[in-house]
Amino acid sequence: MRKPLVAGNWKMNGTRASLAEIGEMAKACDATLRAKVDVMVCPPATLLFPAAALALGSAVSIGAQDCSPLGEGAHTGDLSAGMLFDSGAKAVIVGHSERRADHGEKDADVAAKAAAVLAQGMMPIICVGETRAEREAGKALAVVARQVRGSVPKDAPAGGFVVAYEPVWAIGTGLTPTLQDIADMHAEIRRTLARLLGKPAAQATRLLYGGSVKPANAAEILNLADVDGALVGGASLKAADFLAIIRAA
Repeated sequence: MRKPLVAGNWKMNGTRASLAEIGEMAKACDATLRAKVDVMVCPPATLLFPAAALALGSAVSIGAQDCSPLGEGAHTGDLSAGMLFDSGAKAVIVGHSERRADHGEKDADVAAKAAAVLAQGMMPIICVGETRAEREAGKALAVVARQVRGSVPKDAPAGGFVVAYEPVWAIGTGLTPTLQDIADMHAEIRRTLARLLGKPAAQATRLLYGGSVKPANAAEILNLADVDGALVGGASLKAADFLAIIRAA
């Protein structure tokens, strides 16, 4: 059985005052929820250490939003996987569409970052997803399968990483694919992983859906066979909304 994972991506939002929301999440995630679902919040790097300290001993783990593929050196402004681990991160999001679009990251860059995260003993959350134009051209499945092949390290351990499917056109827009589209894409991702790493590894890998996930639509999305959780954006900034999604999982 793959235990569901609900991860919140705060993106470039949050100051120290926002830590109160993580405190509320930690208090509400009791033993019952802890047994049924894994919960993670990925705040901006400035909040990693205080967030990890606040969540220590609770059901909420803390992740980071990006990292350098390099270990150390003269790379002004970059943060290594080791630095993030030292700050309390247990996982790192890599390859988010905003990184791919705004910073020109390619599949090979994402794979290198994922490898650095794995080498540090953390879990990479590897993001893939098609644009609106690619979906309308009928290329969505092929585009995402290509991204999976290029972004997942070939020696990634079974169960040691997560793949998050986030259609670019659904992120922050309020739009979501149909349930059938989501189911078809997650099934294709699992088939691609089976060809890449073998069926046991594919079956052990959690696949998350992201893209305008909110309390109103979480239950029906999370009920799909190959959907093992969610990568939540704006709805993870407030404890009440995020907890509603966690309970749906």
